[in-house]
Amino acid sequence: MGGIYMKRWLGMPVAGALLLSACVTINVYFPAAEAKEAAREFVEKVINEADKVEMKDPSTPAGGMASLGTRLRADLSGFDPWVLVGIGSAQAQSAPDISLKTPAIQAIQTRMESRFNSTLRKGFDSGALGFTADGLVTVRDAGKLELKDRVAMNAAVADDNRDRKAVYREVAVANGHPEWESQIREVFARQWAASARPGWWYESGGSWKQK
Repeated sequence: MGGIYMKRWLGMPVAGALLLSACVTINVYFPAAEAKEAAREFVEKVINEADKVEMKDPSTPAGGMASLGTRLRADLSGFDPWVLVGIGSAQAQSAPDISLKTPAIQAIQTRMESRFNSTLRKGFDSGALGFTADGLVTVRDAGKLELKDRVAMNAAVADDNRDRKAVYREVAVANGHPEWESQIREVFARQWAASARPGWWYESGGSWKQK
């Protein structure tokens, strides 16, 4: 009988450890604060005319300003305390710290910055363009564009929207969570509006607003 009880007692912490491991894997949540700061740096780099925005080094441990990190939470109630020993290694293995400065993301950012300065800025300054609520750009008032500029502006808007969709996808994939794409897009959409310069238009609450 003693042997049976001993086996049961020894089995309980093992089962607890397995359940805890499952919680560590499942309870991965979207790092909204880090995503917001990363979006701010990306957006400001694209639209800042003087290009004076300082981009943080990805190795700087300043609250994840240049990277999206995975935060983990586990409900430990009811578990034997000693099973917590394995949490540190579990977090280290499943918490990637991937910078937004991957080759793919940087290439998109460079294209967007060049396009914005060469074409799109003029459209925003005139009031012809606006940032949409879903993180894209649209021609909201073609009448504010000269006829000779409309074809080029429409082409630039289409190209920029392709890059925008690509960067939202790339940021999610680079962080090992493709399912975060829609959340990344929402964060960026809010940031484009927040970073809009005075006089620029952005969509919010189903209507157009001017900074």
